[in-house]
Amino acid sequence: MRELFEDILNIDGVKGVMLISFGGEVVFRDLQQIVLKEAENRNWKLFIESMAGIRETDLIFEKGRLYVRRTDLGYLIILVGSFVSIALVRLQCDILLPSLKPAKSNKGIRRLFKKT
Repeated sequence: MRELFEDILNIDGVKGVMLISFGGEVVFRDLQQIVLKEAENRNWKLFIESMAGIRETDLIFEKGRLYVRRTDLGYLIILVGSFVSIALVRLQCDILLPSLKPAKSNKGIRRLFKKT
């Protein structure tokens, strides 16, 4: 799954990427060592519940930023430095989002009418 997030992780100043399901479970995590210790002990369920209805947000803190984007699988959280171009991060997310859609199954009568 890391190869899906490679373009985002290669942006200069990005400190890590997390994908958290709507239930609060960490689906994917690739963080710098400094950030990793603090992120492992967090209860993400409360954070995800507080994000209900939000499609996209940029949270600015003293030592960095969080760019949060809703996907079909959960919330994508990107940890970035203070001076990273959010437009570039947003563009990479726009490119990535179609890859994060859950696979659709052909159920019922539709499977009889498959195009060949």
